[in-house]
Amino acid sequence: MCGRFAQERPSSELAVIFGAEDLASSQSARFNIAPTTEALVVVQREEQRAVVRYRWGLIPPWSDDPRIASKTFNARAETVATSPMFRDAFRKRRCLVPVDGFYEWRKEGTKRHPMRILDASGAPLALAGLWTGRQDPESGEWRRTFSIVTTRPNEFMTSIHDRMPVIVPPSGWAAWLDAGADPVEVRAMLESSEDVALSAYEVSELVNNVRNEGSDLVLPA
Repeated sequence: MCGRFAQERPSSELAVIFGAEDLASSQSARFNIAPTTEALVVVQREEQRAVVRYRWGLIPPWSDDPRIASKTFNARAETVATSPMFRDAFRKRRCLVPVDGFYEWRKEGTKRHPMRILDASGAPLALAGLWTGRQDPESGEWRRTFSIVTTRPNEFMTSIHDRMPVIVPPSGWAAWLDAGADPVEVRAMLESSEDVALSAYEVSELVNNVRNEGSDLVLPA
């Protein structure tokens, strides 16, 4: 699974990295982003990519219960193309979730150790995401939400967790964002891959509490 991540770069820097327009105007670094809160994502709007802020936890247009977001922050790669919850978004509305690192908890006996996983080169990771929009029936406001796709662990992640987010390498960004991309090519991206070199280290248990924030959370334990 993927239940927590960090976004340390401002949206303006991410816009340069992803060749996108900055529509988020976000400057604050965040080190402990949790489901049901807003985060930066990259979407394709016709001919223009954009960095925007959507809420984490996909709420499909047919659902009238926003609490469902606490259960839909991840979508399994094995069923994403057929699940009623995610299949429309997978086909038409894919996004990238740029992160400076994500957290997983490695189990040793009865204890779980929080680990930070990041690109070994220091570049941001682009996680495969899905998004959708839902109009609030009372206010008329459009609320856009997203989910992160997870898959089986690659060799590096096997010792840490039995799931990992799908990581899209730069060579696949355009196809993942393109609603008209070859479905075979898109589905192939859902497999665990060694294309991106990862590193990991243990961090403080402070990250266990979603109320905690700050750069201390990413320091080695």
